[in-house]
Amino acid sequence: MSKAHPPELKKFMDKRLQLRLNGGRNVTGVLRGFDPFMNLVVDDGIEKRKDGSTAPVGMVVVRGNSILMIEALERIQ
Repeated sequence: MSKAHPPELKKFMDKRLQLRLNGGRNVTGVLRGFDPFMNLVVDDGIEKRKDGSTAPVGMVVVRGNSILMIEALERIQ
């Protein structure tokens, strides 16, 4: 079995991101941490629902295998 390599997410730390997840879910928040399996810790999370409403979810851990897309909402240097 091969070892997992850490994703190149250091440049996204403490930046606001939008995550597209399985099941049509979207979460926006600030990246606070990650691990080699791309599990993300997102702070100040806000879920954008399909009907257009939003719901605050606070600090959440998003499993790496449920992430479809990551979009930076701030300039990355």
